[in-house]
Amino acid sequence: MSKRNSQANKAAARERLRAERERQAKKDKIRKQVIVGVSVVAVLAIAGGVSYAVMQLNKPGHWEAAKDAKNVTAPKNTSGTDGTTVVIGKPTAKKTLELYEDPRCPICGQFEQTVGETIHKDVDAGKYKVKFIGATFIDNMSNGEGSKNALSALGAALNVSPQAFLDYKYAIYSAKYHPEETDDKFAKDSYLIKIANTVDELKDNKAFQKDVNDGTYDNWAMKMSAAFDKSGVRGTPTLKMDGKTLTSEGSENAPMTVADFNTAVDKALKG
Repeated sequence: MSKRNSQANKAAARERLRAERERQAKKDKIRKQVIVGVSVVAVLAIAGGVSYAVMQLNKPGHWEAAKDAKNVTAPKNTSGTDGTTVVIGKPTAKKTLELYEDPRCPICGQFEQTVGETIHKDVDAGKYKVKFIGATFIDNMSNGEGSKNALSALGAALNVSPQAFLDYKYAIYSAKYHPEETDDKFAKDSYLIKIANTVDELKDNKAFQKDVNDGTYDNWAMKMSAAFDKSGVRGTPTLKMDGKTLTSEGSENAPMTVADFNTAVDKALKG
């Protein structure tokens, strides 16, 4: 090989090496730009995710929003501020039995299973009216939703009729359907509708079911709960008539048998 060709080959090789280095340098530059770009996107995504999470934590929950609602959707058959006065009975009945209950309260369940039917008969007979005040404090103690959700469903039943309300309340507290205090079954709309299907006026009632599923009376339920909180009553069940608490003889507890209940009510009616 001539000296000239050898030099030319070396020059060509150097040129190829230079060109290859330039291409590699461009690749490295592009790769660094991509890595930096992805890193920035990742940081922005993380920052955005953290910001969204913080925003969600600071955002009021559904029931808090319902509690603060300015425009309250109250069921039919109610009166008073935000429709929180629920009185059922014959207009001719001279006195009113106030009944304070929390849907998840186990003692309320025992009371309704024992005395509930007697109250229904007395109201039908015009012996007295009954005023219902619903509470949700068990939810607050257990971080649950069942008391609030059941109270909203009771509002949907009341919107159908006072009788549907009484029958549904009785069914909710029945031994068959009332859960243990620690079991938040009432938080599920499907369970509340299942119970409602045992009540004549509510069975397969599409309007009622829609109200339950849509939470139509959620804000009303929270206003009712607030009315309970303002009442000064600290436990359920609590019974009052003419502002006086009805208890079993020699006790500070609500009458839990039909005999004790009749004794307490008859005494209050005469007072």
